[in-house]
Amino acid sequence: MHPMEILVTATLLFALIGGASMFFSIYNGLVALKNSVGRAWANIDVLLKQRHDELPKLVSTCEGYMQHERAVFDALSEARGALVKAKSVAERAHAEGQLTQALGQFFAVMDAYPDLKANQGFLQLQSRISDLENQIADRREYYNDTVTTFNTRIQQIPDTLVAGWLSLLPADLFKVAEPDRQDVQIQVKPAA
Repeated sequence: MHPMEILVTATLLFALIGGASMFFSIYNGLVALKNSVGRAWANIDVLLKQRHDELPKLVSTCEGYMQHERAVFDALSEARGALVKAKSVAERAHAEGQLTQALGQFFAVMDAYPDLKANQGFLQLQSRISDLENQIADRREYYNDTVTTFNTRIQQIPDTLVAGWLSLLPADLFKVAEPDRQDVQIQVKPAA
């Protein structure tokens, strides 16, 4: 074999191995990111379920004290119903915004009920739900960071070529709808 043929063969073999290594590296990185997006959403979902389970306890603890606040309880109930029906990330984000707003109204109204604020069961539930809200906010931020990284990678060259081959589509960010950004309007009806 001629030295030039050996050089050309070695160069082609090196390019082939390098190209295959790069393909597998990109492929594995994109699969890992896709799974991270799914895991981040599942972590949010766990916390949402915990909050969803705590709300009936909170409502039942408060109903005896807040008999004149039916609208607040109805808003919580409607928001929980919307959350159950939501399927996509955008629908869940909107329903979560409604629930967060309803909880804000609920906690603001309860300030007019000193007996309720002194109830140990209520205080524990309020603390638990506030803690869950903080954890959900942290997980939403992590989810959006992961989605942004994933979406950026599948749009960059050479990753976009592998992403196209895998049929990877951009993931949705967890966005708050504009109406859910508005301040909560509270109308307190003091206990009789």
